[in-house]
Amino acid sequence: MENYFLGIDHVQVAAPANREWEAREFYSETLGFKEITKPANLALNGGVWFQVGHQQLHVGVEDDFSPAKEAHPAFLVHNATDVRKLLESKAIEIIYGDELEGADRFYIYDPFGNRIEIIEWL
Repeated sequence: MENYFLGIDHVQVAAPANREWEAREFYSETLGFKEITKPANLALNGGVWFQVGHQQLHVGVEDDFSPAKEAHPAFLVHNATDVRKLLESKAIEIIYGDELEGADRFYIYDPFGNRIEIIEWL
């Protein structure tokens, strides 16, 4: 069977309605992701999209919102030590988890309580 899957196009996390400004502040201003325009027909649903490397992060509105505490996107970085220091300087709490051989990784939470992993493969 031919493998049709090429990779990940985007990952979506959820957020409560009418809090796009917080998503922009965190993902764009704090993490440095570039906001991209949602297609007009989808923009009516709320939310905000960001470009992250070759992939995208979509922050979607969920009416009965509950943050993802275990399921999470993991963002690949260059120089996790510098990223950690930058986040700490912006008063972002760093959470350490299970060690992973060959990786420098830690977790943070977005303003909505969604778990986010930051990882650098050494």
